[in-house]
Amino acid sequence: FMKTATRFLSTIAVAGTLILSSSTAFAQDIVDTAAANDAFSTLVAAVTAAGLVETLKGDGPFTVFAPTNDAFAKLPAGTIENLLKPENKDQLVAILTYHVVPGKVMSSDLAGKQLKATTVQGTMVDIDATDGVTVNGANVTAADIVTDNGVIHVIDQVILPN
Repeated sequence: FMKTATRFLSTIAVAGTLILSSSTAFAQDIVDTAAANDAFSTLVAAVTAAGLVETLKGDGPFTVFAPTNDAFAKLPAGTIENLLKPENKDQLVAILTYHVVPGKVMSSDLAGKQLKATTVQGTMVDIDATDGVTVNGANVTAADIVTDNGVIHVIDQVILPN
């Protein structure tokens, strides 16, 4: 029985390793990763309306602080609908690129630090990782979602450039 059990467990371990290694070979980019999660449907719609899909499918790497649908819902009524209008595209692009930092920044790179990071939009965000992680006061609720062109950190608020 022990030989059979040991053989069974090693077969499971090999199968698990194969599954893990094959799944990493099929990692998705930032846009596809966000699009695969219903919690980011507002963000994906905004990225599409802003014409940023191809950019965020690019080589990167990018670090994206991704607001959930609930985060967008905290904005004043009508804000999202207004930003999605073609005449407000520049403002939408500015807000969305404010959520992106060049490079791949993992939570372990930030642990215990307070720093400023320059966003793709061109201005700075304040990151505080001394007690959890916040970005301009928005809480990171899930960190280190690795994609093949960067990393996503989920935040609970939309952050706005000044």
